Amino acid sequence: MYNEIDLDKIDINSEPPTEEPARQYYFMAKCREWVREFEEKHGRRPTACTQTFGCQMNARDSEKLKGILLQAGFEEGDEEADFVLYNTCTVRDNANQKVYGHLGHLQALKKKNPHMKIGLCGCMMQEPEAVEKIRRSYGFVDLIFGTHNIFKLAELFYQCLARKEMVVDVWDGTDQTVEQLPAKRKYSFKSGVNIMYGCDNFCSYCIVPYVRGRERSRRPEEILAEIRRLAADGVKEVMLLGQNVNSYGKKLEEPVSFAELLRQVNEVEGIRRIRFMTSHPKDLSDELIAAMRDCKKVCRHLHLPLQSGSSRILKIMNRRYTKEQYLELTDRIRQAMPDISLTTDIIVGFPGETEEDFAETLDVVRRVRYDSAFTFIYSKRTGTPAAAMEDQVPGEIVKDRFDRLLRLVQKISSEVSMRDAKTVQEVLVESENDHQKGYVSGRLGNNLLVHFPGDVSLIGRIVPVKLVEPKGFYYIGRLASEADDMQDNR
Repeated sequence: MYNEIDLDKIDINSEPPTEEPARQYYFMAKCREWVREFEEKHGRRPTACTQTFGCQMNARDSEKLKGILLQAGFEEGDEEADFVLYNTCTVRDNANQKVYGHLGHLQALKKKNPHMKIGLCGCMMQEPEAVEKIRRSYGFVDLIFGTHNIFKLAELFYQCLARKEMVVDVWDGTDQTVEQLPAKRKYSFKSGVNIMYGCDNFCSYCIVPYVRGRERSRRPEEILAEIRRLAADGVKEVMLLGQNVNSYGKKLEEPVSFAELLRQVNEVEGIRRIRFMTSHPKDLSDELIAAMRDCKKVCRHLHLPLQSGSSRILKIMNRRYTKEQYLELTDRIRQAMPDISLTTDIIVGFPGETEEDFAETLDVVRRVRYDSAFTFIYSKRTGTPAAAMEDQVPGEIVKDRFDRLLRLVQKISSEVSMRDAKTVQEVLVESENDHQKGYVSGRLGNNLLVHFPGDVSLIGRIVPVKLVEPKGFYYIGRLASEADDMQDNR
């Protein structure tokens, strides 16, 4: 739909529509009129900067936010722009502190630029305490909105122009999924696609269900239509996004499983690779394992968060699986797909974690042999059950355990990565290499990074690369020649 809208044909003197997304296109047109007036007055168009903190869901949201601003007539800028918008994260406390630090910098910039507007949106803004702190200590912020009404940016920015006071519009929840809006993708050849929002799991340490709301899935026909548009626009790889994609479709009027959706996406012409994020172990079905095995476009990579290897701690975390069930699941996955790349998330120092509990985590890491793991020190999040738990683990013990876990993860990762050495694999080239001139960087189907000699003409292409030298977390390679034996990259 967003490819068909001509903002200049919208009557901005009429009353705004009540239906979405037509209402937001109306306000984009209103903002565009303001942009023209700004340009006449200042001899330039206003600039906008969107900065993302947090996960891939946030990154996808930011592409929509940027698309709305560009459609309204803004030019892209940096942190000295006329409108700076932070899309915030609140999974860990240091994410909040980072935002507060950036706001201090913006205050100085705003004094130099009286036209500057500052906006905050995303997960952190769903926390009443954070919003109150910003009202009290950062009164120069102009706009605050949350995760549920990202799509309303144009309307809310227009309110900012009309008011002299801070505009705050944070919703407790919603059943809306407004997707037919412009987006400015970071990459022309790959894109995230939201298939669902929210989370119903309520892990005891996690703030996400409180800030992202309850699970709600998009209809499969809407998702497939979006992916077909992306394919027509040259996208080769899609990442299906949700807090727990394995729960997709359960609440639709006509329920559809994630495995069924995956098979349908696999049929979309033009798409070469399909990824998804994130899977909860308790919901990963044999049906999904079979779909991953059968669908040739689905990458042989599965991110399967463990969080802890101790069944006792997993129960307190409300993860709803045991160590034994997790290990049995990974065995089934590997039986179906021996070449699967498994990655995970692990929390160290959860309240009450003993040395014996931590040893169970190390045991799982040794037995599963992850390709890589995101390791985190437990961060207390106000409003979650875990924050009020007794037996918080002392910092020095947590640090020691974290270091031991990291050493083990890195050792195993280095060993596992060597399995593809000297083979030829398909690589989606993503960018020029930042550190070595004349090199480009891309990813294997298993998500491992590869650097090899090449130029910008390769970016966006899937090319055969000989993996010459493993470096632990990445490979040095070279473009494969006809003489190289092609290996099945799956």
